[in-house]
Amino acid sequence: MYKEIGVFDYSGAVLEKIGPGVFLNTKYQNKINTMIIGWGGIMVIWGKPLFLVLVRDCRATYDLIEGSGEFTVSVPLKTEMKKEIQFCGSKSLRDHDKFKELGLTAIKGRKIDTPIIGEADLHYECKVIYKQTLDQSVVPQTVKERYYSATKANHTVYYGEIVDQYLYSKTGE
Repeated sequence: MYKEIGVFDYSGAVLEKIGPGVFLNTKYQNKINTMIIGWGGIMVIWGKPLFLVLVRDCRATYDLIEGSGEFTVSVPLKTEMKKEIQFCGSKSLRDHDKFKELGLTAIKGRKIDTPIIGEADLHYECKVIYKQTLDQSVVPQTVKERYYSATKANHTVYYGEIVDQYLYSKTGE
């Protein structure tokens, strides 16, 4: 059951939940995936509500967003989904079907093809309107040492225009 909400009604809750992690969902052709993001947020740019997400170029999610140009974000509000967050934050689509292994319900987005996670409560459907690869030459040295010294992988920032947002409950609660 869907409940309509305003785009910023839960923006504070999103910021609280993003630290432990929220689900970034992607789909391209017949592949779906979810991963955990701990960076990003909701803002207004160019007069549009956007969800910004950062994805490393070595992730399977990167390839799916590049192919589809869209993503969803699913935020667990009522339950913490700690086991699912830990699993999805440490396993790759290349080795695991996370939806199948965790029993997650993929529900097609209302306005885009990418699914939401039925076990989470709060959902944003987004179409990429801009992307930018981080310019490592201007990233502060302390940030590079902490987040980029162990890998050559870089982040791309995806600016997703929020085209739909809602609460969803499988039970109608």
